Amino acid sequence: MTQLSNRTLFTGDNLPVLRRMDNASVDLIYLDPPFNSNRTYSAPIGSEAAGAAFKDSWELSDVDLAWHGEIAEREPALYEIVGAAGRAHSKGMQAYLIMMAVRLLEMRRILRPTGSVYLHCDPTASHYLKTLMDAIWGKDQFRNEIVWSYKRWPSKQRNFQSMHDVILRYSAGGEWTWNQQYEPPSASYVKRFKGKTQVLDPESKTRKLVIDKPTKGLPMRDSWDISILAGSSKERCGYPTQKPLTLLERIIQSSSNPSDVILDPFCGCATTLVAAEKLDRHWIGIDLSDMAVRLVKSRMERELGGLICKVVHRTDIPERTDQGPLPDYRTHKHTLYGRQEGRCEGCRIYFPYPNLTVDHVQPRSQGGTHHMSNLQLLCGACNSIKGTGTMADLRARLERRDGTGPK
Repeated sequence: MTQLSNRTLFTGDNLPVLRRMDNASVDLIYLDPPFNSNRTYSAPIGSEAAGAAFKDSWELSDVDLAWHGEIAEREPALYEIVGAAGRAHSKGMQAYLIMMAVRLLEMRRILRPTGSVYLHCDPTASHYLKTLMDAIWGKDQFRNEIVWSYKRWPSKQRNFQSMHDVILRYSAGGEWTWNQQYEPPSASYVKRFKGKTQVLDPESKTRKLVIDKPTKGLPMRDSWDISILAGSSKERCGYPTQKPLTLLERIIQSSSNPSDVILDPFCGCATTLVAAEKLDRHWIGIDLSDMAVRLVKSRMERELGGLICKVVHRTDIPERTDQGPLPDYRTHKHTLYGRQEGRCEGCRIYFPYPNLTVDHVQPRSQGGTHHMSNLQLLCGACNSIKGTGTMADLRARLERRDGTGPK
């Protein structure tokens, strides 16, 4: 790893961090984001994760509307999908997909060409997320819809019992890291095939069965029966949406190799990070809660037999290192003035050179860089209106000010 150290855990919003990670710097991404379940989760009092809580319901007021404009500008097809979900389902689903889309776009950028992404969800939004992933990663990069099947205490209802999650798996390119996993062989399979292997008899040119050879079993299916964590499980730390280590170990073993970089941008109680450490992978985690730091340290010590790993805890936003040495961003003013022909990028009015200022299209506080592709010139008024917002936000405010947009 060059830009970020192994065992780095960021606390804070994952979007600015993702925007400042280098291109093609991660080998495998697993994300277990909110599911838009319209529920509020909290860890039980007295548990290791006591205090952890989050609301998993979404409204347009919960997201930065500038993200919607950003999607419309960068990915028109994606914009149409998000809008269609709002019309077909609800504004809440639209808001949820906006939140997910801007983050998935950054994940696509930072994933290596041989990398894979596993998006964990459930039937609440899995079909909407599938169309989102097709638009971002490309339908030809879809590899599997994995069904994680489990059992829990049933409730009487006029439906089949809902006891599965969905994991959407996509690759970044046409050649992806893959380590075949096998299911334990059934008794009938062992009886039929164990101790038998075909070899070519050089004299008769025919094949015959010889040699006692144990079988690995059958290549793994896309339906996984893995138990959820019981309340009495030693692995459970009380985090409300904790996933079993077995599930993450299977994903990491399948789509990465030792020393590869694993990223979990919604790392919660750090199951992905613990599994990566156990399997000799490098890892980066991001979570809103400071509790993730305490949980990853305690769980590492418990799961790794008392071994204490040094975790690099960061609350800042990293600087990209893949764009080369960048000069002071203000030195680009002459070039920008020529490129924009002296017009403010906001109001489009012509101004003399001294009346325009260099502005970051994507604000630094939201992960924007000093690279020229993220710079523009604005007049003093537009710069003041934009503040720390995005260009989509500025245009919306200008429309409201000029009476050409919604009030």
